[in-house]
Amino acid sequence: VTGQLPTWLEGVLLRNGPGMHTIGDSKYNHWFDGLALLHSFTFKNGEVYYRSKYLRSDTYNCNIEANRIMVSEFGTMAYPDPCKNIFAKAFSYLSHTIPEFTDNCLINIMKAGDDFYATGETNFIRKINPQTLETLEKVDYNKYVAVNLATSHPHYDSAGNVLNMGTSIVDKGKTKYLLFKIPSSVPEHEKKKSCFKHLEVVCSVPSRSLLHPSYYHSFGITENYIIFIEQPFRLDILKMATAYMRGVSWASCLAFNKDDKTWFHFIDRRTKKEVSTKFYTDAMVFFHHINAYEEDGHIIFDIIAYTDNSLYDMFYLKNLTKDFEENVKLTSIPTCRRFVVPLQCDKDAVVDSNLVTLPSTATAVKEKDGSIYCQPEILCEGIELPRINYDYNGKKYKYVFATRVQWSPIPTKIAKFNTQTKEMLQWGQNDCWPSEPVFVPSPDAKEEDDGVVLTCVVKTDPKDPPFLLVLDAKTFTELGRAIVNVEMHMDLHGVFIPQQDMKTETE
Repeated sequence: VTGQLPTWLEGVLLRNGPGMHTIGDSKYNHWFDGLALLHSFTFKNGEVYYRSKYLRSDTYNCNIEANRIMVSEFGTMAYPDPCKNIFAKAFSYLSHTIPEFTDNCLINIMKAGDDFYATGETNFIRKINPQTLETLEKVDYNKYVAVNLATSHPHYDSAGNVLNMGTSIVDKGKTKYLLFKIPSSVPEHEKKKSCFKHLEVVCSVPSRSLLHPSYYHSFGITENYIIFIEQPFRLDILKMATAYMRGVSWASCLAFNKDDKTWFHFIDRRTKKEVSTKFYTDAMVFFHHINAYEEDGHIIFDIIAYTDNSLYDMFYLKNLTKDFEENVKLTSIPTCRRFVVPLQCDKDAVVDSNLVTLPSTATAVKEKDGSIYCQPEILCEGIELPRINYDYNGKKYKYVFATRVQWSPIPTKIAKFNTQTKEMLQWGQNDCWPSEPVFVPSPDAKEEDDGVVLTCVVKTDPKDPPFLLVLDAKTFTELGRAIVNVEMHMDLHGVFIPQQDMKTETE
């Protein structure tokens, strides 16, 4: 460790992302397909301990045992052994019409009750031990709620309950988006049961199309509302059912329609009903909500959006060659967009009038049919993987901590952006590739940015060791770094677990 880490910084930074892309002679097509690699930095008495371990998913075990890719991922279809007989092959083709999804949970870490889970976007999550990174039981959401896909970006309420969303594909003739709640604790007399047994569906939003549900990676939350954005970036269910036979990946069944609308759904958390007014904006593709809050009858929400779906294509491994900086350019730059939606608006407002009464360049214009067309205020450009001080989640806030990307999809800097003044502080060094920055508040924090920002930094030259960087969140100056002499991968998302939230081994 160089520099000085704050004495109060005690706990574990746990990260998740794709780690292995070649198994035997077979290779994944896409970076997001790689086998999940967990890694952690444990802070104790000013020292930092590093460890990493592959998630021992059924997918991992099956692939390693066969020494080839046996389980399909989103961008890579796996086929049966060519030596199998024709009946085995035919059965395999039929059984893939409703895909048995992978449990290679490589995107994020979720807390449910006292436990931690590695998560992907399928119906499977894997419990892990956050101290040893050991893989524990597999949980299938589908046993508790009818979803085939679920997000890796759940929300947590003040009581520690988990709120998450999943898609139910053609269940009882309907395709819908389900919002569900996993309680943080179970009743005393059911201590042996898992919190998933008490999972409840909060509400459902019907998909605008039975066979073309919207893809989504996250959703928004305020004190009284859930925000779900149905974007025209959609999964084609019929194509998906025949993808295996046609020899194409599931990713090829996702399509963006630039001439379509993006619909906003607002669900009242108390009544569990959707607001009846129809709100929409132009076609866009987005993955990450930043934050949302309510002010004077308006819902304000900030997201990072693109004008097309080129981002996903950037991460095909054929594009991530050594010349990718020159060759791989996003055709659409990420923009931080603020939408201001007047929920309590005058029913007699004039057609074509802007109903936003807050000071903002965002507009919400009433149309003849009563629907409201929203245009955002652009807060800034070129940031991704946004994080906030989670104590301000769903509340009025100032700061976004994010990676800084320009036309290339790989971040070169991290940034702190002030949504009110539009000022941006940045940290970057030559040949450094930082990961998603995680904000950790100091124990006696009075202000939103009292604390530190943690990020793992990978170097271009394999001979230069990677390091964990600790920045003062207020000034964005370096407090210290922990240099790790191992090969480290770029990862996706993670969490900081304060020491007091870690169960001891005996528990």
